[in-house]
Amino acid sequence: MKNLFLLSAFLILISCAKSETVDLVVLNANVYTVDSAMSKAEAFAIDNGKFVAVGTSEEISKKYTSDLIMDFEGEPVYPGFIDAHCHFYGLGLQEQNVDLVGTESYDEVLERIQQFQNERHLDFIIGRGWDQNDWEVKEFPTKEELDLIFPETPVVLSRIDGHAYLVNQKALDLAGITAETVVDGGEIVIENGEVTGVLIDNPMSLVDKILPEITTSVATKALQDAQEICFDYGLTTVNDAGLDKETILLIDSLQKSGAIDMRVYAMISNTKENVDYFLDRGILKTDKLDVRSVKAYADGALGSRGAAMKSPYSDKHNHFGAMVTPVDQIYSLAERLSKTDFQLNTHAIGDSANVVVLRAYEKVLADKKDKRWKVEHAQIVDEKDFDYFSNNIIPSVQPTHATSDMYWAEDRVGSERIKGAYAYKKLLDKAGTIALGTDFPVERVSTFLTFYAAVARKDTKGYPKGGFQIKDALSREEALKGMTIWAAYSNFEEDEKGSIEVGKFADFIVLNKDIMEVPESDIPNLKVNRTFVGGKQVK
Repeated sequence: MKNLFLLSAFLILISCAKSETVDLVVLNANVYTVDSAMSKAEAFAIDNGKFVAVGTSEEISKKYTSDLIMDFEGEPVYPGFIDAHCHFYGLGLQEQNVDLVGTESYDEVLERIQQFQNERHLDFIIGRGWDQNDWEVKEFPTKEELDLIFPETPVVLSRIDGHAYLVNQKALDLAGITAETVVDGGEIVIENGEVTGVLIDNPMSLVDKILPEITTSVATKALQDAQEICFDYGLTTVNDAGLDKETILLIDSLQKSGAIDMRVYAMISNTKENVDYFLDRGILKTDKLDVRSVKAYADGALGSRGAAMKSPYSDKHNHFGAMVTPVDQIYSLAERLSKTDFQLNTHAIGDSANVVVLRAYEKVLADKKDKRWKVEHAQIVDEKDFDYFSNNIIPSVQPTHATSDMYWAEDRVGSERIKGAYAYKKLLDKAGTIALGTDFPVERVSTFLTFYAAVARKDTKGYPKGGFQIKDALSREEALKGMTIWAAYSNFEEDEKGSIEVGKFADFIVLNKDIMEVPESDIPNLKVNRTFVGGKQVK
């Protein structure tokens, strides 16, 4: 009788206990937690920017109260998406320049430039996004028309992949480029003894030196513009693949002042000044900024035939592409970083570039654990080189590259090498994880196109019918992990983001439909209803 009395008293005390007050309570949601069990939940509580409880609506409503209680009425909720490889700052800068993405001919490129210049009256014209592979005539353009239209105004137009420029004569003159100019690691395209205006990879640096200085106000506006676009697609963390010291420090200051909320995993551009600065000071880590990796380039891009291949291109006789960074420098950089806590994340497209990077990684990491170095793109891998990937060497890929390149990629590499291209499922099987991104603004920012390309391997018109090399498609669960917890893991951030779990940052998104259940063809058209960073609604 005494025990029964004590139990009753205890239950009365529990029922009378006050609820804990928190910053936000979310109820009646369809929550994909992406925890280790891929469990579902209905509700969660947030305080001081982090999840403090996850469970059923009944459990959360009994224990927690808030001035802000949101009933999601069954809407699907996911951890905030992470773009594991993009150019966040570059996207913002592109917003300030001529947008050439989607142009279907060189004439359309010229029309957009003229319209832009008529509105802006600039002293220096910069644009990005042309892709000759999307035109009826799939040859590189030349500068003649630009010279006629803009004889005194320098024009610099970056190809969609950022690995080639088309420039006019005025820009060539300012950069000091002639038919006699020699630069290793790329190509100054020459026809009939004349410079055509197309520069591939390293020669582009000569033009970079004459580009107008980007002021702090322009850089700030660029970052804010990029953030707005990314929040619209449910991105709460972006891995910016190559930033200089000044831009990284600007991002840090803007985050601390509240001018931007986006979390940024910043890869340090591989220059002596940048690398020395951060390696001397060690990892820079705040709640919103993580600087612990160096971005290097092994080779160029497949579309401009700059990717370094073991055998000649199938559509260009005796042409192998080129290493942008010499092999010995890749090894020396890998050796240096292996003695630090910094990652090495290396761009590798061609099978030759990939094996150089993989061998360098394997050599310096042989006796080291949990380094998580990344091969960015891992686009064309020789069959015998897949075994290099492991939990220490992680593939970081961009699914929309497969669906953008599938129309012409086999022309470049032939029927045998294409079998090891865009092989996401095989890479996942070898490494155990795979990080997914977009490479925007090379591709569109859309997280839904990333997801769709990963699982369907089709374009938005449903081509090809069975999916491009469908054996290497990812499941929806794998795609979701690649955009959340696996991307966080690749950044050493799996304990603070990538899933909806107690103690992690309250970064989450609400979609208009359930990406895990809608018909495959509906995925590209999904919308983000709300985006939250640290429990704060930012979209």
